[in-house]
Amino acid sequence: MDSKVWQSHPVGNFSDCPNGSQWVWDVFNECAQDGWDIASIVLGLVSIVCFAAASFPQYYQACKTGNMDEALSIYFLLGWLAGDSFNLIGSFLADQLPLQTYTAIYYVSADLIMLSLYCYYKVKNQNGGFLAPINVIFAFIFLGTVSTTSLLGGGGSLAQETMVTMKGRTLLSAAVDESGHESFSKKEIIGFTIGSLSSLMYLLSRVPQIYTNFKRKSTAGVSYSLFALVMLGNTLYGVSVLLKNPNPGQTKGDYTLHHLPWLIGSLGVLSLDIGISFQFLAYRNRRPSTGEEREALLSS
Repeated sequence: MDSKVWQSHPVGNFSDCPNGSQWVWDVFNECAQDGWDIASIVLGLVSIVCFAAASFPQYYQACKTGNMDEALSIYFLLGWLAGDSFNLIGSFLADQLPLQTYTAIYYVSADLIMLSLYCYYKVKNQNGGFLAPINVIFAFIFLGTVSTTSLLGGGGSLAQETMVTMKGRTLLSAAVDESGHESFSKKEIIGFTIGSLSSLMYLLSRVPQIYTNFKRKSTAGVSYSLFALVMLGNTLYGVSVLLKNPNPGQTKGDYTLHHLPWLIGSLGVLSLDIGISFQFLAYRNRRPSTGEEREALLSS
């Protein structure tokens, strides 16, 4: 899940956005000069709604079936949390608008709820047993996220110091040096690195879930709506990035390069989620999961 669609601009004013939409500038500090830019913003907003709602179907499915610990891979959940954690860190370093920061915090919170449900059913289905490595990994990532967030809360000086080098209206817009060449600023390099790590975590998280489905030969206990909403969100996000016009003096190629980590993260994860969708089709007539079989035996 990704919320890096807009960025706040403490420098500059609406006069820097000729023929732009006043309301878009007032609300998002984003320069929308034509219908393509406005469409990009609208699609970005809808994608955020899809990502925000994606977890709820899985919450319901977990409570309904009670086999979440067998249906979902712990490494899928941890990878998703890691991706959203890097996204949250990036929202602080990039000095994003409150909407993006709050959204990133919500994503991490939703992931922690999902992990909590997983742990609850792991304990319940194993009669109090728990895998120590899972507990250690979960605690490490949780504490790391909280401590990093608290440190970044007082580290706005980095963003402020590097913001003056920015000449664009997007997260990874190009800085222009005195010779007129576009180059990556210090802040852009940090943002690019964090974005790349976030996208990598999203991509890697799908592999263990695909393997878990294949091993079980079943998708029982997994909500397809979770992946459907994420696929829709990633599609809309990717299209929103591609629809936006490059900044003045920036070519389409440079614009695409500066957004490459997020495009790979959204469209790459989309391709893997399509693979999971085929698993839902292939295993739709399979028998219930082993957890449900165990419950049936215990009740007989």
